[in-house]
Amino acid sequence: MTLLRDGRNQSYIKRSQNSLLWMGLLTFCLKIGSRRQIGFELNTRLAKENLRRLSGDQQAEVAHPDTLEYYLQLLAPEEIQRLRRWMILRLIRMKALDDQRLEGTFLIVIDGTGQLTFDKPHCPNCLTRKSGDKVIYYHSVLEAKLVTSSGLAFSIGTEFIENSLPNATKQDCELKAFVRLARQLKKEFPQLRMCFLFDGLYANGTVFDICRLNRWNYIITFKQGSLPAVWREYQTAKYLQGQNHCLLEDPGQPRQSFAWATGLKHQDDQRRTHHLNAFECLEEVDGKCTTFAWLTNFPLDHRNTVTRLANRGGRCRWKIENEGFNIQKNGGYALEHAYSTHPQAWKHWYLLLQIAHLLMQLLERGNLLGNVQKVYGSFKAMGRRLGESLRLQLIDLIAIDPAVCLAIQIRFNSS
Repeated sequence: MTLLRDGRNQSYIKRSQNSLLWMGLLTFCLKIGSRRQIGFELNTRLAKENLRRLSGDQQAEVAHPDTLEYYLQLLAPEEIQRLRRWMILRLIRMKALDDQRLEGTFLIVIDGTGQLTFDKPHCPNCLTRKSGDKVIYYHSVLEAKLVTSSGLAFSIGTEFIENSLPNATKQDCELKAFVRLARQLKKEFPQLRMCFLFDGLYANGTVFDICRLNRWNYIITFKQGSLPAVWREYQTAKYLQGQNHCLLEDPGQPRQSFAWATGLKHQDDQRRTHHLNAFECLEEVDGKCTTFAWLTNFPLDHRNTVTRLANRGGRCRWKIENEGFNIQKNGGYALEHAYSTHPQAWKHWYLLLQIAHLLMQLLERGNLLGNVQKVYGSFKAMGRRLGESLRLQLIDLIAIDPAVCLAIQIRFNSS
């Protein structure tokens, strides 16, 4: 954490940034739910000593939560994002996620979520919407999460959706934020092979062009209303290309029928021509049939490719909702709680939450603890147990020795 540039005047500070950052992370790791409570949770002799061991700060007392808030107010916007990038690159370089690649690419889901809501203007950059006669002021976030078919969802990129000018005639939105987020991801992970999973909102020429220029793959939910002309062309092409069909029947699994078509064309509003492929999966469960369809720039040339792209690719888009936002909102992290109303600090609180969620996933799904839900009852309960451990038992010094930690190989529980 000493990689971060501290924005405070170094002549006056008493608390190291390591100590303050650990306080922020533990607020989420221990599922405390408010910044005020962290001081009470760590107010035991052993908890204080554990915080000193983790941070290297030898201060006798835990910092006041307002000290942490002040530190985050002065921290440069990109600093915590650099810490997250370092952690993701560490996982990639140690090949901990390699077996979860799809056609050699990492799956990156792009989706937005609401975070803060107010009855009156929170800052000049608030978004607005009407609810009856009432105006709601809010902030949203566009997230890029690296997901796996096993259920992991790691935040690797964040773009805050907010109006750049007060009283803007056109508000910021997900599509505008994605253009900014794409630049950020290309800068931070220039060589990383990525496949983006989008919902139907992103089926447009701008997104196609960004992915083409950056040599990224994509799988986009395909609906009739998104690109009507392409949808009609696909309906015709899948019958003309009648050989592009297969059936998947595995014992204990839903019956799946696949069809696909290649060489579809779309001309956008800027007269750019995009070449697309499309595929669909008709899934039958207990006599009920559901159809899923996607657009992609992956080549669709044989049965195995299509079944993998559907089951290990397109179907994983929901993991940002289930294993990502839903856990962060309802699993003890309190994503929608206003940890700060300062226009800069609340963003840092959000990013600390994302890093804490990453750390907890490594702990919850690592192979050291086994099945967490069987051992502790729930992931939320495990956070409380972790708090009890910090208050009642000292961390072994060898467990935080940098030389020992660098040799650790992270392996995930497959049960």
